[in-house]
Amino acid sequence: MKYARLLQKGDIIGVCAPSSGVPEGLFARIDNAVKNVQALGYDIIETNSVRRNTKCVSNNPKIRADEFMSLYENPKVAAIIPPWGGEFLMDMLQFLDLKRLSELTPKWICGYSDISTLAFVLSTNCDIATVHGSNFMNMGYAGIHKSDVEAFHVMSELETEQHNSEYYGVFSGWDISKEIYNLDKSTQWKSLGGETKLYFEGRMIGGCLDTVCKLIGTRFAPVHTFLERYKKDGFIWTLESCEMNAGEIYCTLWQMRECGWFEYCNGFLLGRADGYSDTQDFCLIDAYRNSLADLGVPVIYDTDIGHIPPQIQIVNGAIGKIEFNNGDSIVTQMLGV
Repeated sequence: MKYARLLQKGDIIGVCAPSSGVPEGLFARIDNAVKNVQALGYDIIETNSVRRNTKCVSNNPKIRADEFMSLYENPKVAAIIPPWGGEFLMDMLQFLDLKRLSELTPKWICGYSDISTLAFVLSTNCDIATVHGSNFMNMGYAGIHKSDVEAFHVMSELETEQHNSEYYGVFSGWDISKEIYNLDKSTQWKSLGGETKLYFEGRMIGGCLDTVCKLIGTRFAPVHTFLERYKKDGFIWTLESCEMNAGEIYCTLWQMRECGWFEYCNGFLLGRADGYSDTQDFCLIDAYRNSLADLGVPVIYDTDIGHIPPQIQIVNGAIGKIEFNNGDSIVTQMLGV
């Protein structure tokens, strides 16, 4: 596994939009994100299409790929954090030279939602560690929430320890003068098997189910080869969804399993399901039980991963250790191995 050099204050963060761009009505929010990240001690450069959005994308697939490559090939850029996800990142993948990317000095890529499509491809094809974590627009409110600041810590340290949140909630709307999140619900990580104590470890891999599932069966997801390469470590799958109902989650997990994606799996961390609904009398727990329960590995759900804030920062490719004790959890990740 190849890791980017540890991030340092004064480094340049590149912002490109490989999926959706930022419409004019939200320029104030991205301006505030630039200001807030600069206040943390980093410089920012944007590519030309970041502040565009038509037909759900910032530009055509070739230009989006070229702008990403311009940042990745720029030796002054230490990390790339897109504004947010979107719908159609997959259509730019054909314009990426994965062989060249695997030969270049690795850089940090950080983001969630559709950005996890790109992160998953880079990690499984090129052995580049990537972060399924905060998007740049998360940082565009009155201040940056401590969970989002953690993204910079994870990219700056060889070993990090993150704990489950005390409260979770929702984004507080578009008013950038407000605190970013309205956290008013008690967090409770849960074990699918009802265990009160669990410990497992393995190499972290995952992303957003809604988008990563589109890679199944394509040339961009050599998952079997990736699993064989690191099978001695075992794997922790970290997955979350943003617009799937219970039936869709079950079907997707079933498909991933049938394609052999969960071989050598040591456990699962499943994020809180956003935009979720039951499918008739079939609920979320049914989806998890029907697809994962008989694998005989720990399954922890309602975790701080994904679209319902706050979120922990997951490094695809890192060695992770999960400690679960009556809902209190610690996620330790080690880089460089």
